[in-house]
Amino acid sequence: MVTEIGRIAALFSEACVWLVRPPWRMRQFFKQMEFVGVRSLFVVCLTALFTGMVLALQTYYAFRLFSAESLVGATVALSMTRELGPVITALMVTGRAGSAIAAEIGTMRVTEQVDALTVMAINPVQYLVSPRLLAGFLMLPLLTVVSDLVGILGGYLIGVKALGINSGIFMNKIYELLTLDDIYEGLYKAAVFGVILTLVGCYKGFYTYGGAEGVGRATTEAVVLSSVLILASDYVMTALMM
Repeated sequence: MVTEIGRIAALFSEACVWLVRPPWRMRQFFKQMEFVGVRSLFVVCLTALFTGMVLALQTYYAFRLFSAESLVGATVALSMTRELGPVITALMVTGRAGSAIAAEIGTMRVTEQVDALTVMAINPVQYLVSPRLLAGFLMLPLLTVVSDLVGILGGYLIGVKALGINSGIFMNKIYELLTLDDIYEGLYKAAVFGVILTLVGCYKGFYTYGGAEGVGRATTEAVVLSSVLILASDYVMTALMM
């Protein structure tokens, strides 16, 4: 475990150093932004929509016992912006992009393409890890904003259109109880989650061994480890921000 932590820390520090040292791989960076962010948009929106709908449905029947149906909108908005938005987004991107990052770099490792980059005087960390790390750091907060909006929309559709909550009361409680600090908290978490999932995917791929079987093992380990670290770091950040 100590070896794993040391390798991850060394890879992260080297990738951060290459972010501020030329040559900058802008083409690689924009390619990874498109891969991590744009291509994950559909699955993130779909997941957020149903998450908001389920949340509104469950909170409505719970709050109805206390005649507090007016708080459904605020509950959905707070839950999405502070917790569910960034966490669900990060888990979906981990399953879609994090696994692909580990598989791609792992395949390059076992087919000696990473060694070929070194032979061509191209630093593999600068070329493969740094663009993905920066893309995850920037795109996860943007995806989280979309996820929050879609989740609140899903809660609105169920709460107002299906369950009959007054739309003015629904929206007014959101305006009254949701603050910018709640939104910022979710965005801070999303940025950290973006770094975690891309770093773990790159690390598992970078140190892959054992041919095709090793690539499959690295991909599975990347998804599992990223998901666990995302949930654990979510608790730690929530406790620190309370």
